[in-house]
Amino acid sequence: MSYLGHFNLKEQPFRLTPDPDFLYWSKQHARAKAYMESTIWLADGFVVITGEIGSGKTTLLQSFLAELDEDVVYAVVSQTQLTPTQFLQAVLTEFGFKPFNKRKVELLDMLNMFLIEQYSNGKKVVLVVDEAQNLTRKVLEEIRLISGIETHKEKVLRIILAGQPELRDTLDSVGLKQLTQRVRLRFHLGPLDRREMREYIEHRLSVAGAEESRLFGDDTFDIIHRYTGGVPRLINTLCDTSLLCAFADEKESVNLDDVESAIAELNWEEHESSTGIHQKLQQIQDRYPNGADVTSIEVRQDGDVVEELTFAPGRIIVGRSPDNEIYIKSKFVSRHHAQLISDENGCVIEDLNSTNGVFLGERQIKKYRLRDGDVVSLGVHELVYRDLRTADEVVDEDLEEEDEDSAIEEQESA
Repeated sequence: MSYLGHFNLKEQPFRLTPDPDFLYWSKQHARAKAYMESTIWLADGFVVITGEIGSGKTTLLQSFLAELDEDVVYAVVSQTQLTPTQFLQAVLTEFGFKPFNKRKVELLDMLNMFLIEQYSNGKKVVLVVDEAQNLTRKVLEEIRLISGIETHKEKVLRIILAGQPELRDTLDSVGLKQLTQRVRLRFHLGPLDRREMREYIEHRLSVAGAEESRLFGDDTFDIIHRYTGGVPRLINTLCDTSLLCAFADEKESVNLDDVESAIAELNWEEHESSTGIHQKLQQIQDRYPNGADVTSIEVRQDGDVVEELTFAPGRIIVGRSPDNEIYIKSKFVSRHHAQLISDENGCVIEDLNSTNGVFLGERQIKKYRLRDGDVVSLGVHELVYRDLRTADEVVDEDLEEEDEDSAIEEQESA
C-alpha cells in the first residue's frame, strides 16, 4: 500500500529515476547548467561536468536538453564502453544515420558532412556524452579530433562531457593535454550542504503536492545529512524509507525515530564525508594544541618504501585521488579507500567501502585499532603504522586501549 494518500501527496517525492520536474536548483546546479548553456553561444564550446554518483548530473542534463531551442540539434551518448569506431557509430546513430558496416574513415566523412550541412542550415549541433568516465583514451582522442571540425569561420560541434570524478583524473593525465586545452569550462558538482539539503527535501515534497505543514520535523535534517553526506540519491533513499516507517506507524509526519528506524532497516553507517567523529576530533585537537604528530605511516610497494608521512591527531583519508592526505596512485586503490582516525588512544583504520578492501595479513578488516608496527595492505601497497606518542602515554593507556580493541573487534565480527 502506498503512503501517498496518507500524506496527501500526488506522486512519490523521492523516486530514484531522474525527473527534471523535481530538480532542485542549488547554486552548484544552476552554475553547471549555465556552463552547459554556454556551449550554445560559444562556437567552440567544450564543457566538462563531473560529480559523485547520485549528485544529479543526469537530471541536470535532461533539464538542459528539454529547454533547447529548435535551432539546436543534439545527440546523447550514454553507453560509453566503446571502441573509437563504435563511438562514432553511436554518435551518427543518434543523429539519424545507419552507420554500420562502414570503415572509420567513412564514418568521419559522414559526420563531417552532416556538421557542415547543419551549419549551412543555421543549426547548432551539440554532442552530450554521459558516463564519460568510462571512455578510453583512444575514444577521448577521437572526441578531441571531431571537436576540431570547422568551417572557414568557426568550429561546428559543441561538446559536453559528464561523468564521475574519475573523469577529472583521466583528463588531467599527461597523455591528454591536447584534449584538456580544448576544454573551455570545467565544473564539479559537490554534495549539498545542510541548508541546501533541507531546501532540496522540502522542494521535492512541494512538487509532489505536500501542503505547507512540514512532513519532516526540524530534528531530522541533521541526522539525514550525517548519513547521506548531502548526496541527492542517498537523500532520496533515506527520506523515502523514513516516510514508509512513519506511514507504517500511522504518523502524520516524520520524526527523528522514523529516520533512525529507516537507517536501521537500510543497515547504513554514517556517510564517509560525515562520520560523526568531528566533535571527538575537536576534543582531541584541543588536547594537542600544538599540533604534535602522533601517527607515522610508511607507504610501501613491493617491499620498497615509497613515502613516509607523519600526522597530528585527526582524520586522514587514503586513496588514489590526489586530494587525499595519503595519495596512492594505483588502479587497485579506490578514490577514497580508507580513513585513519588518530586519537588519544592511537589510530583506527576503517575501510570506506572500497572495491578491493583493507587487509591485515590474510584477514580482511572493516574497522580495526592499529597496534604499533601493524602492516595493512591496500591492493599492492602496504601501510606500516607507527605510534609516535611518548612511551609514558602509551603505557598509561594500555588497559583502556585493550577494552576499546575488544569493542571494535566485537562490532566488526557482528
